[in-house]
Amino acid sequence: MSDKTASRPAARRGPYAKSARRQAEIVASATSVFSSRGYRGGSLREIAKQLDISLTAVVHHFPSKSALLVAVLESADSAHADSFQLDSQNEGVAYAVLQYVRRNVDRPEMLRLLALMAAESSAPDHPAHEWFRQRYELTIGMLAIAVRRDQLEGRITNDRDPHGIAESLVALWDGLQLQWLIDPHRNLVAAMTAALKDLLGPNALPDAADA
Repeated sequence: MSDKTASRPAARRGPYAKSARRQAEIVASATSVFSSRGYRGGSLREIAKQLDISLTAVVHHFPSKSALLVAVLESADSAHADSFQLDSQNEGVAYAVLQYVRRNVDRPEMLRLLALMAAESSAPDHPAHEWFRQRYELTIGMLAIAVRRDQLEGRITNDRDPHGIAESLVALWDGLQLQWLIDPHRNLVAAMTAALKDLLGPNALPDAADA
């Protein structure tokens, strides 16, 4: 392979990297706009103005407002997913949930966006309706598997159906998160720790997890 041929991949990375950076900037701006105004209240024009770019530039990367919304939701929801799975396998689902809460208190804007969009998307004609329906289905299914594993290992003393427990876990998180977003002075970690012990049993958390 000649030196000229070998250098081609490196030469092509520039435009792709620039495009990825621009997409990330648009998603970050859209997150801010949708968090403060909601999906219906925010606009692509406002996002473009915030970034000091043309509307055409935004549409080049995201051809529709709904496509941008999905990108924003995926970005907000994907953080720490791998860590959650690892924590759940090693220390149990209660520990994983608590660590997830601790990581998420540092990103209130993302949590506010998800809470706001979840409420808006309860309308069947909302562009994110199907996204949230699938998200809840997948999350509850994943948690049910983790709960069943912990029941078999003796971490969880609640012997209810794992799927029902998983639904309760999601409801706990959504409810306590919303209360914290409304009143940030509330201790979200302490509230979730107590709720997890009530739902799953006192052995669900390692001794040092709630320290």
